[in-house]
Amino acid sequence: MTIVLITIAVLIIGLYVMVLAVLTVRQRRFLYGPDTNRPDLAAAGVPGAREMSVRTADGLDLLAWFVPPGDEALPVVLYLHGNGGHIGYRANRMAQLQRFGWGALLLDYRGYGGNPGSPTESGLIDDARAAYAVLRDLGIDGSRLLLWGESLGTGVAVRLATEVDIGALMLESPYTSILAIARQRFPYAPVGWLLRDRFDLIGRVPSVGAPVLVMTGGRDEVVSPAMGRAVFEAAQQPKVFWLAPDAGHNDLVEAGAFDTVRDFIEAHWVPSP
Repeated sequence: MTIVLITIAVLIIGLYVMVLAVLTVRQRRFLYGPDTNRPDLAAAGVPGAREMSVRTADGLDLLAWFVPPGDEALPVVLYLHGNGGHIGYRANRMAQLQRFGWGALLLDYRGYGGNPGSPTESGLIDDARAAYAVLRDLGIDGSRLLLWGESLGTGVAVRLATEVDIGALMLESPYTSILAIARQRFPYAPVGWLLRDRFDLIGRVPSVGAPVLVMTGGRDEVVSPAMGRAVFEAAQQPKVFWLAPDAGHNDLVEAGAFDTVRDFIEAHWVPSP
């Protein structure tokens, strides 16, 4: 009987160690879901948009789409997308920003949209820094630059917003940290020891000095709406919290996010003279 129990215990321990090994080795495959095909700008339906190359500090040339603002007094959005797909999936968002008269730069991260490299937290931050530098090189003042982070991109946007001058920060479906999400999804694993890319959004958002808009779906099953509320509470004033009660994680645009963003910018955006 003792031998049987020892054998069962060894098997259980071995299985647990195997599960931890899979989580450790494949964790970035769980976190990032790039479409590695190059998106087609011609099919995007955004008149006047053009492709740009963004050179990162570590020498990668990344694809980005850029549409200029209708007027030099209008803002330009640096859009940092979520963990799945590529910028081609967000072409309708670029078109809507263009209808506002705003400019927009949609950046594809390393490993996405045919770009070289593999996504990591530090890599995505470097990609965002490089895109911001490109916009500044185009002569766009930092106060005219609005950061829009979507899902995973909210962590990237918050990190960048603590480092550079911006006019406002919009966070769509934000989380408190990837570590917090991992602990919810894998309560049996010591993720605090295993996790490489943590995106500590809530630890950094208090350092953002620009106006902050937090947009959360009441039926979000990917990121708890409570996380969005916690991010909002941690941010400095001026700030706005918008909850779409019937929206989930990916349909805030259909629930009215663009009208919310426009109202927020009209009320809180103050560009430098």
